[in-house]
Amino acid sequence: MRPIKLVFAFAFVLLFETNNFVVADDRSHLSSDPRVNNARLLIEDGQFREALSILRPLVPDHADQTDVLFLVGLAALRASRLLESVDEERSALLKEAVMAFHEILIEQPELVRVRLELARALYLKGDDDLAREHFERVLAGRPPREMAANILRHLDAIRARRRWSGYIGIAVAPDSNINSASDAQIIYIQGLPFRRDADAGARSGLGVVLWGGGEYQYPLRDRMRLRAGVDISQREYAGRGFDQTVVSTHAGPRWLVDSETEISFLGSVRSRWAAGKPYSNEVGVRLEIGHRFTRQLSGNVRASWHRRRHSGDEGFNGPHAALSLGGTWQISPTMRAEASVGYSRERPRSLKWRNSSQWARLDVTVALPHGFSVGGGGELHRTRYEGEWFSFTPGGDSREDRTRVLRISVFNRAFTLSGFSPKLTLVNEARTSNAQLYGYRRNRAELQFLRLF
Repeated sequence: MRPIKLVFAFAFVLLFETNNFVVADDRSHLSSDPRVNNARLLIEDGQFREALSILRPLVPDHADQTDVLFLVGLAALRASRLLESVDEERSALLKEAVMAFHEILIEQPELVRVRLELARALYLKGDDDLAREHFERVLAGRPPREMAANILRHLDAIRARRRWSGYIGIAVAPDSNINSASDAQIIYIQGLPFRRDADAGARSGLGVVLWGGGEYQYPLRDRMRLRAGVDISQREYAGRGFDQTVVSTHAGPRWLVDSETEISFLGSVRSRWAAGKPYSNEVGVRLEIGHRFTRQLSGNVRASWHRRRHSGDEGFNGPHAALSLGGTWQISPTMRAEASVGYSRERPRSLKWRNSSQWARLDVTVALPHGFSVGGGGELHRTRYEGEWFSFTPGGDSREDRTRVLRISVFNRAFTLSGFSPKLTLVNEARTSNAQLYGYRRNRAELQFLRLF
């Protein structure tokens, strides 16, 4: 019960901190420094370079740091819009604007006007994933109707112009139970107790995880795209016995139905290697539907069907189907919640391994002052197997597992390494099962470095 209590305590802290944010006036205040106010007038008059020449020397140690940074960002952003044909200079101005607005939001993430200008700068810079995130956060601040309509047009344009996207990441991942082994010391066979070997229990290890991928969307018609992408992940531990590699590819059409709805239908192939050897291949299809219900609430549907072919045991060969419903609620500019529920069913040749699963997941993330963002969440899974599990379950009954996962994460928005953002995640996982040796407990940690492009 202790992990559950910790999650409730964590959630209380998140809500307390969020509710105690002061909704600050987004307008920059009138500085007592005549140089700053002179620069403000120059910006209003369209003399952006002159304003920047005044403001840049004031950035390092000015008393009105927020005001100066905001005006620097505003002048750089507006100056960049006059230089569409001068790519290098325009990029430098947009980068300056992004850095200025970002620095303000590190300390004051509740400033909606600053976040809006940051979103605009990212949009002009072509960083669409980040621009979309900040536009959505601004919508959660309940802006005026005209501004909201303009933001929605920007979001629609981001969807329409998207071509390349990609990501790459690396993590150091200590794990207290890399083999997901039960800690039971005694097992029962036909009612008789037997002691397990001392080396049959949980094994801890320090792993390295690498992952990355990319996608290209080729325009077929005005609102039709052809998607093609690949995703790769590699998990390595000492000795190779617990190494795992997964490579998946997908391709198919994406239809932008309207400004709120999109549908993708994709062919999908996935290959898995375990301990350096081929493990399984899957071929199938995926359906993805996304819809924005309100300014703050969006939802998605994911359905898939794959036929798996196992490299070692033909008893694992067979179809696998899954369905999930998810939603994202941008509660405020600084607080975001994501939830999903799902169902899956596997029908391999072996009756013993046929199963159906239900699961639910909830995650909440909050941006705090001083650049910190914290998150917490959890998952519940329930899996029922068919067939008899003699010697593992009393009387040879069917197996049933229940798994609970709790997560806490923290990262600092002000800290990056060559474009990579570090994030620390702690995970507590426990499975209870009526089948001997299939219940376990484990604690995992991941120090991740992720970059989007």
